[in-house]
Amino acid sequence: MKQRVRAVLVTPGGTTLLMKRVRPGRDPYWIVVGGGVEDTDADHEAALLREIREEIGGEAEIVRPFRQLENASGETEHFYLARVGTWNFADRSGPEFQRDDRGEYILEEFPLTTEALAGLNLLPEEISVALCRALDRGDDLLAPA
Repeated sequence: MKQRVRAVLVTPGGTTLLMKRVRPGRDPYWIVVGGGVEDTDADHEAALLREIREEIGGEAEIVRPFRQLENASGETEHFYLARVGTWNFADRSGPEFQRDDRGEYILEEFPLTTEALAGLNLLPEEISVALCRALDRGDDLLAPA
């Protein structure tokens, strides 16, 4: 079964970068950056760093794993916490951006707070809940495990 990797990206200013998805016939929603693990990727972390470069033209440092979920398609999704140092959405290069049938991908920056995240349709819902709980507890998301 396909493996997927995703990153909760924390900026130097303490905000987070999320991808707004606008698709025909569906309400907009937000996701954290990431995608599928390819056979050429050395491991999950290498796949995630590649996805960050492809999707936001960014460079990041993975801090630690955050959660692992199985999605509705039966795929395992590995979520990580990461520091993103630089990004330039104009430099994105992922294959999904070449297809007109995929809808829009809009990179947005949000405060990393329960109030900001709770107001979004952040999917999957389990990640939104886990992030809000961690923030409510006052967890340092960038502290090593």
